[in-house]
Amino acid sequence: MLTVPLASLPPDFLARVLRWAAGFAHCAYFEPNGLEYPAGPFARLLGVADNAPNAPRTLAELRQWPPRPVDATPRMGFLTYEVKNEIEQLHSANVSGLDWPALHFFYPQTWLYWRLDALEIHGQTAGVLEAILATAVPPPMPPPVPVLTPRMPKADYLAAVEAIREDILNGEVYELNLCQEFYAENINLDPVDVFLQLNATSPAPFAGFFRYHDHYLLCASPERFLAHYDPVIISQPIKGTIRRGTTPTEDEQLRQTLLADEKERAENLMIVDLVRNDLARVARTGTVQVPELFGLYPFRHVWQMISTVEAELRPDVDMVDVLRATFPMGSMTGAPKIRAMQLIEQYERTRRGLYSGSIGYAWPDGGFEFNVIIRSLQYRSDTGYLSFQVGSAITYDSVPEREYEECLLKARALLEVLKVKW
Repeated sequence: MLTVPLASLPPDFLARVLRWAAGFAHCAYFEPNGLEYPAGPFARLLGVADNAPNAPRTLAELRQWPPRPVDATPRMGFLTYEVKNEIEQLHSANVSGLDWPALHFFYPQTWLYWRLDALEIHGQTAGVLEAILATAVPPPMPPPVPVLTPRMPKADYLAAVEAIREDILNGEVYELNLCQEFYAENINLDPVDVFLQLNATSPAPFAGFFRYHDHYLLCASPERFLAHYDPVIISQPIKGTIRRGTTPTEDEQLRQTLLADEKERAENLMIVDLVRNDLARVARTGTVQVPELFGLYPFRHVWQMISTVEAELRPDVDMVDVLRATFPMGSMTGAPKIRAMQLIEQYERTRRGLYSGSIGYAWPDGGFEFNVIIRSLQYRSDTGYLSFQVGSAITYDSVPEREYEECLLKARALLEVLKVKW
């Protein structure tokens, strides 16, 4: 291990290290942005590898891919929404312009861990710091302004909300998370530059940059899916969104409006109940608790209503057991979960891919962290396909126009970075 004082690094070190890291076929960066968050944000980690031999592609393979016994190297990876098809008897026939593998993890050959005052470089360390510091940082370039196409025209989205309200009235589901894709084709952009712009525009506690060959994820997520630090497992679903105010007075008024909104509270409570039930499948009996319900937290563009559910894991349970019990996260599906996922396939036009999936890291001692992939761009450099998705929770009380406006509010930072007006 090589330890470097943070004070000795240049101000543009992050831009240099990400450009260096993006030169590897496998790259994972986790960014907490120095934000406070209940139970803490991501650790600030970066891992790279030229190749990923025997990388798991399913949960079953992930279970047989044990931690290395000889060192403290974390496993880094992602799960797409399509992992649901392995967990339940589900399928996906909608189009996809992205085609990520359903699941992918790798061991980094070199990994960096930002501590309070120092940067640790682990694994293959010879020449790494010198290579990073020698990496050129070109001046930031505005990304090409893409012509975004909605996969679901607004009129179709509004009609889908009304149809889901009818499903709710008929007892099919209580709540359903309806998402829509905006995409562009033949785009040539610099993924590192766009990620840095997105991270500056919308700093989030579970942000990340991921490269898998020609596939890139540029993530500004505010939401934790799971954290496990023995013996506690934590999930923090977000349900409830309102814009920030332009003055302190307006901002406080909007916060109080969100706190008092019966529809938003009902959405949040339904998902909290779902998460409690999911965690109960892997928890010690009687340990599932909700230490915070309807917590309100400020982000750059929005207030979010966040609840915390925690439990103690049974000693016979491993990470794959937890993922099988809880994935996909209830905040991105609805309740009851399986029927909601069946209806999602019916109403949505696009396979979600990494959207509403997760990136994360797992330590050899069994600890792990995973986010919820929202507020994110997905990009393929080989085809020029650029995509983002946004959604909202539909209940019987939903007003279609308001749900559409909520989608655009959640897309605000992405549209700002892409210089697109909508």
